[in-house]
Amino acid sequence: MRFFFKTDYNQDINLFRDSVDRFWYGLLLLALLGAPFVLEDFWLGEISYVLILSIVGIGLMLLTGYTGQVSLGHAAFLGIGAYTHAVLLGLGVPFVVSVFAATVLSALIGAIIGFPALRLTGIYLAIATLAFAFIIEQILIRWESVTGGFKGFPVERPEIFGYSITDDRFFYYLCFGALVLAVLAALNLLRSPTGRAFIAIRDSEIAAQSMGVNLAAYKTLAFAVSAGFTGFGGTLFAHKIGYLAPDAFNILLSIQLLLMVVVGGLGSIHGAIFGAIFVGSLPQLIAILRDYLPEQVARQPGLEPGLFGIILVFFILFEPLGIYGRWLKIKLYFSLFPLYKKATFKRQKTYTKSERFR
Repeated sequence: MRFFFKTDYNQDINLFRDSVDRFWYGLLLLALLGAPFVLEDFWLGEISYVLILSIVGIGLMLLTGYTGQVSLGHAAFLGIGAYTHAVLLGLGVPFVVSVFAATVLSALIGAIIGFPALRLTGIYLAIATLAFAFIIEQILIRWESVTGGFKGFPVERPEIFGYSITDDRFFYYLCFGALVLAVLAALNLLRSPTGRAFIAIRDSEIAAQSMGVNLAAYKTLAFAVSAGFTGFGGTLFAHKIGYLAPDAFNILLSIQLLLMVVVGGLGSIHGAIFGAIFVGSLPQLIAILRDYLPEQVARQPGLEPGLFGIILVFFILFEPLGIYGRWLKIKLYFSLFPLYKKATFKRQKTYTKSERFR
């Protein structure tokens, strides 16, 4: 059993808890850096997709997991980032400038959407963001002179530092570097006064307001930051799929993104990454599962969305803390074994946040 004692107030805001955490995260970093030398191109492509989903998941986690604002419209921000980046590349804008512009535009639109939604909470906020997703989808369809309408258009394939973005190994390192940057940015934001204000709003808006937190300003900022992270992930997502069309950013994708943070574990950066691994690998597992299912079941077109919905319901009912919450329980179990108490690992009653105060 390993005990951790805090002897300094700065330990509460350190990126790593102790030297043991630094060792394991360093080992994970080395493993990910060496992955392209031992894995085939197919698996590199799948891992790159998971890395992109992790960036998007971090953005949604900052809004939903840390600020308590539910969104069903993040596929729209992903589409805004992807289309803006692709259009600017087509106009000859350099890659780095295009990524920055797409991220900023996504953040600005997020702030614009977040401001009128300040008085909405819970299911009403989810409906408002869902309506925004439908509006963006229609804009992508109707604005044919820019987006190409239903036909869409291919994404430019620029060279960066002499390397083509179509090279699987280079694209993997690009996505990995972007994820590291996103994680560091999110962690530094969360340990700042702004991040603590987000968490205070999530826990109790009335208590946060009584302590001097400006609810309107911080909720709008949370939408802007979340949309910026999502738009940043959208720039890489555009190169991953290679061809942009409006049906790539539909309501099903928004539900998958929300499923990602709920299943991964709300209120944790680890949860966003665990959820991305789950959502990114589930389609491949379903494809393998089809070979063992009866033919009538395997041919059903709604098999994947149905499984997503069933899994979400089961996690909400039986593991509301998500995959990361279960991982923490497993670590605690082995650290206390054999002196653990069964009640420690027994599922406790959990209640949703009350909305009776207006």
